[in-house]
Amino acid sequence: MFGIPGQPAVTMTPAAVKHISKLMSRENAAGFRIGVKKGGCAGMEYTMEVAQEAGPMDMVIEEGSARVLIAPTAQMFMIGTEIDYENGLLESGFKFRNPNVAEACGCGESIKFKDIDELSAEAAPADGIPRLKG
Repeated sequence: MFGIPGQPAVTMTPAAVKHISKLMSRENAAGFRIGVKKGGCAGMEYTMEVAQEAGPMDMVIEEGSARVLIAPTAQMFMIGTEIDYENGLLESGFKFRNPNVAEACGCGESIKFKDIDELSAEAAPADGIPRLKG
């Protein structure tokens, strides 16, 4: 599993918790599974589905009565992501605030993740000397 010890890999806003809980209750589900797949004009898309059970390799994030299951293939892409649910006049849906996204298409349906060199450069201190935070 991926993540930072002592911190959840993915967080949910109160609006997301409420909506996921409502979906789980309505579908009598064990959780809400999030994944990623190739597709869209930017290269990758989030996948979302109601899940009847957690898979053996799913990362399970629980908050209140909401349970999000992160598919194994998505875990490294989702670290640090905040899941929100926005209800608007013209559209409603889940929003992902993901620090690992480099680009998104104009319609907001697909994303491109940062490559390993970009992520390494962001994580390295300016003087190149690694430090432990504590």
